[in-house]
Amino acid sequence: MKNGYSISVLRKRLFAIVLAITFLFCFLCARFLYVQVIWQDELTARALDQWTREIPIVAERGKIVDRNGTPLVENDTAYTVYARSNAVKEKATTAERLAATLGVDGVSLYEKLTTVKASEITVAKRVDKEKIAALSALSLDGVYFSRDNLRNYPYGQTLCQVLGFTSSDNTGSTGIEKYYDKYLAGENGELLFETDLVGVDLQGAVAAYMPAEDGLNLQLTIDLGIQSAVETALAKTVAEYSPVSAECIVLDPNTFEVLAMANLPAYDLNEVPRDDIELLNALSRNRLVSDIYEPGSTFKVITAAANVEEYLSGNRSAFSQNYIFPSSRTRSVDSTTVKCWSNHANGKHTNQTLADALNNSCNPCFTDIAMALGTETFYDYLSAFGFGKTTGLDFSGEALGLLLPETAVRGCDLARIGFGQTVAVTGLQLACATAAAVNGGYYYTPHIVKKIYASDGYIEKEIVATLKNRTVSEEASRIVAKMLEGVVSQGSGKKAYIEGFKVGGKTGTAQKFENGRIAAGKYVSSFVGFFPADDPQYLALVIVDEPQGAYYGSVVAAPCAGEIFQGIIDLKGLQPSVD
Repeated sequence: MKNGYSISVLRKRLFAIVLAITFLFCFLCARFLYVQVIWQDELTARALDQWTREIPIVAERGKIVDRNGTPLVENDTAYTVYARSNAVKEKATTAERLAATLGVDGVSLYEKLTTVKASEITVAKRVDKEKIAALSALSLDGVYFSRDNLRNYPYGQTLCQVLGFTSSDNTGSTGIEKYYDKYLAGENGELLFETDLVGVDLQGAVAAYMPAEDGLNLQLTIDLGIQSAVETALAKTVAEYSPVSAECIVLDPNTFEVLAMANLPAYDLNEVPRDDIELLNALSRNRLVSDIYEPGSTFKVITAAANVEEYLSGNRSAFSQNYIFPSSRTRSVDSTTVKCWSNHANGKHTNQTLADALNNSCNPCFTDIAMALGTETFYDYLSAFGFGKTTGLDFSGEALGLLLPETAVRGCDLARIGFGQTVAVTGLQLACATAAAVNGGYYYTPHIVKKIYASDGYIEKEIVATLKNRTVSEEASRIVAKMLEGVVSQGSGKKAYIEGFKVGGKTGTAQKFENGRIAAGKYVSSFVGFFPADDPQYLALVIVDEPQGAYYGSVVAAPCAGEIFQGIIDLKGLQPSVD
């Protein structure tokens, strides 16, 4: 019995030992599998980092050209110099020679070489070729350099808010440089040298080369010639009227490609004022995309288009082209009085049709239209024309605009929206909406980049016109465009008229509000126009904020637009179509 008990105990102990050995074996196998398979990449990277020294090979950032291939952003070559303290044999002498050659602080550099524990320190950035040649002749142990790419903007201020700039590490900070950074940046490479544990190069070691992959290039929809015409005309307007700012966008109304986009004041992209953040933020802001304003009478284009379409669709609350609006200078809605800018003396603004109301920019007539259409119908058109939402432009920071919720709109609000008050838009929104009113009723997604491609000709992506929705019928669009041609030939837009060409457009003069009240003497003058009126190919919106000496859109903005159109005509060699 005693022997049986002993044998049983012995068996249990043997089983426990076998089980422990089996567990240990399985654990070691699992650990071996983890180290060899799962942990392999990390351990390899650690070993590579411990036994190699890496010199970065900076990828060349992609170039940016206009629609015709003219370079707008290029690269200049410069270098960054590094020192590996463990590999520098004579630190004092090396620091002294680097200071003399590169113009750096020798004392500070010596301190870094002797105290900084990082395996590699940056000695100097943006070093030119001449200094690198002098540095190479010194053959200093532990000192290396790699190429950088510095952005070069051949046209300085031109398109500064659109192109944007890069940070010190060549990453896009604003504008197109930021929005398309993932395409422009490329992938950096490395040059690897074998070293010992303290970072000293091993004699006879062979360097490993991991090439950089250069960034892709961008072809914009921008036409540099049109951009130059826009900037010249804006500069002339700024010189004459000393506004706070002036902006212009030119679109192809058939594709919504942005042909030009300018904001004044501007700054030189080669001399970015990085030391003054407040100034930099103000100058680099693309106000046409990111800022909103009350459009005033330019918005009447949208109201007119909605009315014409509704009438053609059989809505008898809308007004026909022959309807004569009441000649009273005022309208009263919800105890709010809407006034015309004219006093209607001497028979002015009497017997007005819709075309006459556009010519004269008579607010009461557009109040009548908005009230007749009603909130629900009018808001359907505002949505179709893209107000209260972004257009989808390939650019960061686009504002939504400001549109009252439909459920919160009172009668007096609706009345004012009809002639461009109690609503705020971006310049981009208004330009796109106007284009969709006169191009046959087609609203496209606007874009600035036309093509993304590699230097060897490979095309990564082509951006084509994308239809978002219809706004009005082609017949309604044709009628509205014809009416707006009359505004330029006979009405408030006469100063945008060009002999021999059918130009359509609408002026705007909006009072500014500050702290919820009208700001005395402060106006936004604007003009939106297009040509040829019977087949629009170019559309321009000019916005002048707080002009001095004159403030009517017909006086300040319309002539600027006319000069831009004339510039386009001269640039493209367009021939007159009207005798």
